[in-house]
Amino acid sequence: MAAPAHPATHREVRLAARADGALTPDHFAVADAPLPVPGPGTVLVRNRIMAVTAAMRSMMGSADLPMPSFVPGRALWGAAIGEVVEAPGGGFAPGDLVRHDLGWREYALVDAARCRRIDPDALPDPAAHLSQGATAWGALVHIAQVRPGDTVFVTGAAGGVGSLAGQIARRLGARRVIGSTGSARKAEYLVKELGYDEVVLRGAGPIGEQLRRAAPNGIDVLLDTVAGEQLAAALESARTGARFALVGALSAQLGGGDGGGLAAPVELDAGLIVSRRVALRGFSVRDHPELVPEWTEEFGRGLRDGTLIFAHSRLRGLDQAPQALRELVEGGHTGAVLVEL
Repeated sequence: MAAPAHPATHREVRLAARADGALTPDHFAVADAPLPVPGPGTVLVRNRIMAVTAAMRSMMGSADLPMPSFVPGRALWGAAIGEVVEAPGGGFAPGDLVRHDLGWREYALVDAARCRRIDPDALPDPAAHLSQGATAWGALVHIAQVRPGDTVFVTGAAGGVGSLAGQIARRLGARRVIGSTGSARKAEYLVKELGYDEVVLRGAGPIGEQLRRAAPNGIDVLLDTVAGEQLAAALESARTGARFALVGALSAQLGGGDGGGLAAPVELDAGLIVSRRVALRGFSVRDHPELVPEWTEEFGRGLRDGTLIFAHSRLRGLDQAPQALRELVEGGHTGAVLVEL
């Protein structure tokens, strides 16, 4: 039998130089590379769509991180969905749709153990498997444990996590859902399309004062993707027994000049934490892979009956991936940011 016909080379996006300040096109390089050859236990995947996330900005800098940084001269990586074209072993077959972590290239050679087969019928749009909804779902259901009647505050509400978090909170019975964002345009979208009751606007005055006006009786739940001033403001408005789920630190990741690290120091009033019995807990879906199928089932149901919206932007072509990340850092997108290859 003749070997499958594939190109001899493919394109990938490499880190051209560390980015400790504003991102520019010079930080990226689109290069040709030999097509990888699969062996036992590996899978050759033709990537179809990839995600661009704020964490990638941090991974381009020189700051110390709890995850591997991108390496100058080598391809970037991140969540992607593609079609298996060769699988010498490992339980996959050509034509299978899989999710893996080697985006930013047209073809990927992936360890079979690091591929997750996707049911093409699980979600109306396979791209929705790249949503960050599992993070929002896990944080709100299993950490903050949203209850009927709660007032919920979501920071970074127009991002990939926040755009679904507000909808999930309402789905769980929250009485009032408040979000924060950095532009009036996004604030209008959050209220009119995603069901937020009110929005705290960064740059429109002290966050604490805006939050007190939006939630005069305080908040029961925080889903925090930003940290910094917004976390401190949420604590000041916390009701007794409030539950805080911390999933990101965008105030540091998108901060620019410090290289986009994760360190986001903030002064919190320990007296308030104790007197109001506030629970603060960090959460990462990477520690809870069992939540992915749970969220996928819920997401599929909501997308099909119209009770959930997958807010996202799509750019087309691998060449657009660097631009997608720059625009994300600059606040140019609402929801998830995806690139079709």
